[in-house]
Amino acid sequence: MASIFGHGVVGFTITKLIDNKQTKWLLLAAIFSAILPDFDVIAFKLGIAYQHPLGHRGFTHSILFALLWALVLMFTMGKKNKLIWFSVIFLSTLSHGIFDAMTSGGLGVGFFIPFNNDRFFFSFREILVSPLGIKKFFSAWGMQVILSEIKYIVFPSLLILLILGTLKKFK
Repeated sequence: MASIFGHGVVGFTITKLIDNKQTKWLLLAAIFSAILPDFDVIAFKLGIAYQHPLGHRGFTHSILFALLWALVLMFTMGKKNKLIWFSVIFLSTLSHGIFDAMTSGGLGVGFFIPFNNDRFFFSFREILVSPLGIKKFFSAWGMQVILSEIKYIVFPSLLILLILGTLKKFK
C-alpha cells in the first residue's frame, strides 16, 4: 500500500479540485475516505487470508465499496451539495485502490470484488509499498516509501493545486 500520508494528500487534493468552498467536514471526510480502505488490515488479526475477498486490498479497495461509502456519506453528511459530497468521497475512496495498484508489492487490488475476485496491478508500479505497522514504518524502508510518495504523489498533487490556483486568479 501507499502510506496513510500519501493517501491523505490525494483526498485533500481531490477536495480542492472539486469544491474549495465546502466546510472542513468534506475535507476531513475525503482524507479519511482516502485512508479508510486500509482498515482491512484487521483481517490479518481475524485470520482472513490476504487473497480472500475480505482480505487486505480486497472488498474495501473495490469500486463497489467506494460507491457504497460515498452514498452513505452523501446522505448522512452532504445535506447541501449532495453531488459534490458524492463525487469527492467516491473519488477519494477509489483513489486508494488506484494508488495501491501502482505499488511495488502485495498481491494486487480487488477492484471488482464481489463480482470478480481477481486482483490487479497497473503496469506503472513505482510507488514503494509501505511496511505494515508503525514500528516498521519508522525505518529506512519507511523513509524510502515517503520519498517515493513525495515523487509520485505529493509533487503531482502540489502541481495540480498550483495550476488550479493560477487558473482561478485569471477568472
